[in-house]
Amino acid sequence: MALIVQKYGGTSVANPERIRNVAKRVARYKAMGHQVVVVVSAMSGETNRLIALAKEIMPEPDPRELDVMVSTGEQVTIGMTALALMELGIKAKSYTGTQVKILTDDAFTKARILSIDEANIKRDLNDGYVVVVAGFQGADANGNITTLGRGGSDTTGVALAAALKADECQIYTDVDGVYTTDPRIVPEARRLDKITFEEMLELASQGSKVLQIRSVEFAGKYKVKLRVLSSFEDEGDGTLITFEENEGNNMEDPIISGIAFNRDEAKITVLGVPDKPGIAYQILGPVAEANIDVDMIIQNTGADGTTDFTFTVHKNEMNKALSILRDKVQPHIHAREINGDDKIAKVSVVGVGMRSHVGVASKMFRTLAEEGINIQMISTSEIKIAVVIEEKYMELAVRVLHKAFELEEA
Repeated sequence: MALIVQKYGGTSVANPERIRNVAKRVARYKAMGHQVVVVVSAMSGETNRLIALAKEIMPEPDPRELDVMVSTGEQVTIGMTALALMELGIKAKSYTGTQVKILTDDAFTKARILSIDEANIKRDLNDGYVVVVAGFQGADANGNITTLGRGGSDTTGVALAAALKADECQIYTDVDGVYTTDPRIVPEARRLDKITFEEMLELASQGSKVLQIRSVEFAGKYKVKLRVLSSFEDEGDGTLITFEENEGNNMEDPIISGIAFNRDEAKITVLGVPDKPGIAYQILGPVAEANIDVDMIIQNTGADGTTDFTFTVHKNEMNKALSILRDKVQPHIHAREINGDDKIAKVSVVGVGMRSHVGVASKMFRTLAEEGINIQMISTSEIKIAVVIEEKYMELAVRVLHKAFELEEA
């Protein structure tokens, strides 16, 4: 008997029929003698509908009240999923994030989980119940409802698996695993049987939408065994995310495991600031205080004692960041100009094989150059090379890089 946490995304619970299919799948695991915790998202499109409703009332909704609204989407699906299980004769009980006592910080709309009280869930599991938990939500120390940001149900699933010391966390979605890249852009993309935690973390951080990055971080921190599966297929092993690289340096092991892309970023450039100690903090400090995440950073030194400072943020937060810089930063550092560009995309090649193989960067840059694609920014790690390019060239870049690194080959 194993304790399994299963997370189902919005497309998996998009309507009553799909919720019944989820219940049937859960019932099969229950019949095998397993204890099962089910984490569900809101029905597909429901969160967007609720956000749109809020914006009809207030164009920039108050974050606390927005969380109150959007958290109701999951409350509907946990009740429906529990009812579907009961119809199959299975004892089931649903919980909101608040009822589970998923404690978060107070960063509304993108809160982080601080702790989980698993006592109620363990008691119900021991009493033979399937426990159905609302993903994407929790509550802060003052009892305010909070949500975890886009894809937050993945994080809820992994965090519950960690708290319960589950044998496996299964992430069910509309794809049957992790692919070398998005098959909608490259039809020849190949499903990976397994991928290392490090590679998955890089792919998620670089824009792969299969798993939310915070869920992968949680899995890594607590050594949660993760598997990505399709909720629309009854068979298949999906993709296992492992914590061990292949033994030895097999010459046939792939150098690159996948190509990720992200069109949700924007570039901000602060031109002509004094080249002196502390200038980076003076620019990025107020941005961080506004809870805006910064990704890639480049600083160039000019000949006249000034520097240009460029960084990327989420596209939705570009205008907010620009306002902060122009109102709170520019008057103090006397920057010549501050510009924003939301017509960019980030493309990344990822693979643990890069550690023992040279020439990956040169092949990537040569491939892009041959297509006339200009690189605006570069970021590297041990197992990743990411570049910022014009958004209009993103799909072309993904296709040619996928071919250049022969990722369609098994």
